[in-house]
Amino acid sequence: MKSIAEIKPLLESPKKVVITMHQKPDADAMGSSLALYHYLIQKGHQVTVISPTNFPDFLKWMPGADGVIDFESSNDRAMEALKGIELLFCLDFNALYRTKNMAPYLEKLDCIKIMIDHHLEPQPGFDYGVSDTTASSTAQLVYETIYILGDEKYINLEIAQCIYAGTVTDTGSFRFASTNAKVHRMVADLMDRGLKHEVIHQAIYDNFLENRLRFLGHSLLNRMEVFYEYNTAMMAIPYTDLKRFDLQTGDTEGLVNFLLSIQGIKMAALIIDRNVEVKLSFRSKGNFDVNTFARKYFDGGGHFNASGGRSTDPLEKTVGRFIRAVEENEELLQ
Repeated sequence: MKSIAEIKPLLESPKKVVITMHQKPDADAMGSSLALYHYLIQKGHQVTVISPTNFPDFLKWMPGADGVIDFESSNDRAMEALKGIELLFCLDFNALYRTKNMAPYLEKLDCIKIMIDHHLEPQPGFDYGVSDTTASSTAQLVYETIYILGDEKYINLEIAQCIYAGTVTDTGSFRFASTNAKVHRMVADLMDRGLKHEVIHQAIYDNFLENRLRFLGHSLLNRMEVFYEYNTAMMAIPYTDLKRFDLQTGDTEGLVNFLLSIQGIKMAALIIDRNVEVKLSFRSKGNFDVNTFARKYFDGGGHFNASGGRSTDPLEKTVGRFIRAVEENEELLQ
C-alpha cells in the first residue's frame, strides 16, 4: 500500500468517487466520510457517500448526511453510484467484510482503492492509504490528510463540524489515552475556523428519545453483572429488551462505558442479541488488550482498549463463552 501522500496527482483532475464506511456507522465513520466528501467536492470531483447500512438519527444533523445512500434500503441507487467509479475511499475500517453486504461488490470493483483508518491489523488489497493506530480517530486522519496534500485552505465549517464529531466521540469526549497534544491543536485549529463545539455536543449527546433513557435505567438495574474476582463487568441485553423499548440504531451507543466507570473494573462487555446474531462490545483500562481478546474468542477486533465481536450462538450460550474466556484471562485481568 502506497502512502496517502501519493494520491495528490490522482486528485488533480475530476474523478468519479465513492466514499464508504463500516456497517452501522458511528460518528467517526460518518464524520470522517462526510468531511472527506466536503473536501473532494470543493476539488471538483463527483462524489457519492454510501453507508453499508442505516445509521443513527443523532448523526443526521451532519452537513451532507441527507445525501448519504443506504446500501441496504436503496440498493439500486447505490449500485448505480458504484458504476464506473475511479476512486473508492474506505474510511474507518481496514477489511472489506466490515461493509457487510457491500463487500462482494467492492471486491470486484476495477478502481483504485484508498484506505484511511486507525484500527489494528489492516488487510491487504488497498492501493493507497494511511493506517495509524495511534490516531484518536479516522476523522483526525482525514484532517491530517488534507494538510499532507497541502489543501488546508479547503477546511471549511462543514468539514470542521464533521471532523470534530468523529473525534469527540472516538476519544470519549477527549478522555481516552489517544487524546494527545496533536488532537487538542487540531481542535483549536477547527475552532479558529469557526467551529462551535457546544452545538455538536448537543446534537450528539442531547438528542435522544425518552425510551432510550428508560432503557438505560432498566439495563443498569436488571442486566448488569459485576465479576469483581476478574475485575470485569458485563451487561447482556436480550432481543426482547430492544423491542420493549423500541430501540433504534445507535441507542445502545456508549452503554458499555458505564460499566468501565465502576471502581476497579479493567474490562467491560456489552453483549446484545440483535436477533440475527449476537454483537459484543469490549472496553478496557490499562494493559488488557481487548483487540486480542475479541479476535481470539469472538471473531472480532478493533483497538487495544476498544473492540467488538460477534457470535452466532444464542445469547445465553454466548454469555457462557464470554465468562469462560474471562476465567482463562484471570491473570491478565488482575
